[in-house]
Amino acid sequence: MQMRPVGSPRTTNMAPANREEVFGPVASVIRVRDYEEALHVANDTPFGLAFICTTSLKHASHFRRHAQAGMVMVNTPTAGVDYHVPFGGTKGSSLGQREQDSYARELFTNVKTSYVRP
Repeated sequence: MQMRPVGSPRTTNMAPANREEVFGPVASVIRVRDYEEALHVANDTPFGLAFICTTSLKHASHFRRHAQAGMVMVNTPTAGVDYHVPFGGTKGSSLGQREQDSYARELFTNVKTSYVRP
């Protein structure tokens, strides 16, 4: 994967850095017109972890329900989770069942954990 240096031109959802799971100090910003396009871009990925920063409780609530992800973070850091709740992604960001608690036994349950900081 070829990465562009900081300050490079805007990226798109089709760029390799946005289509592959990157483990490292990488931040990619995709400019969108509105919330609806942002939700579409967030769901148009082979992976299933989601993060949004917003001041809109309406958008935060809608995103929590409609993001195709096993973990949804709203206005919170993307690292660190509470180990007393199930955690893990969906799609390509998961090995199957959720880790922790009784969800490790419920292979056919799609659980979503979300955090909101108003």
